[in-house]
Amino acid sequence: MEFRELAVSGAWEITPRLIGDPRGIFLELFKEAAFVEATGRALELKQANCSVSAAGVVRGIHFAQIPPGQAKYVTCPKGAVLDYVVDLRVGSPTFGAWDTVLLDDVDRRTIFVSEGLGHMFVALEDDSTVVYLCSAPYAPGREHGVSPRCKTLGIQFPETARDGSPLTLQLSDKDAAAPGLLEAQRLGLLPRFEEQQGFLASLRVEA
Repeated sequence: MEFRELAVSGAWEITPRLIGDPRGIFLELFKEAAFVEATGRALELKQANCSVSAAGVVRGIHFAQIPPGQAKYVTCPKGAVLDYVVDLRVGSPTFGAWDTVLLDDVDRRTIFVSEGLGHMFVALEDDSTVVYLCSAPYAPGREHGVSPRCKTLGIQFPETARDGSPLTLQLSDKDAAAPGLLEAQRLGLLPRFEEQQGFLASLRVEA
C-alpha cells in the first residue's frame, strides 16, 4: 500500500495494491507495520462503525476533544464518497484548510484522520457504505461539530453524483445547526494545535 500525506498534516490517503483474478480481488485494508512506517505513530483501535448513505448525504464536520480525541481510518467498500479532512486546530499553520480523497469501490482507497482533525464526507451514490475504524469509543459529551456550510472554511461540494446526475445535499438537523469555524473557536470547542501535537507525540513509535 502507498501512503500520501494530505495538505492537512496528520491525514493520509492510503492506496492499496489490488490483487485480482477471475474470482475477484484481494487487498490489505490495514497493515500495522506499513502504517507505523508511514505515519510514525501507533494506532490502537477501540471501535468500528458503519454508515449507509443516500446520494447527497453529508456527514460532518465532526471531531472529538483531545485527549483522547478520536482518530479515524475510513474506507468505502460499496459506492463512492468524497471524503474531507478539515484543519480545526487553533494555532495550526493551516488552520481552516481542508483536503479531499475519493473513497470508492474501484480504487478502494482509505483515509486516515488523526485526533483533533475534522472529518466529513458527501455520498456520491445511493447506498454508499462507509466503514470507520476508530481509536476511541463514541463519547457524546466530547463529540462536536462545525458547520459544513461555514463561509470561513469555504468548502466546495460536489455538484454531481457518480452517475453524472445533479446532487442535492442532505444534512442532519444537528450538522446543519453546528456553529461555524470562528464561532466554534469563540466557544472554546476547537482543539489547540500545540495540545494536539503533544498528544500525538505520546503515540510516536521510534523506527
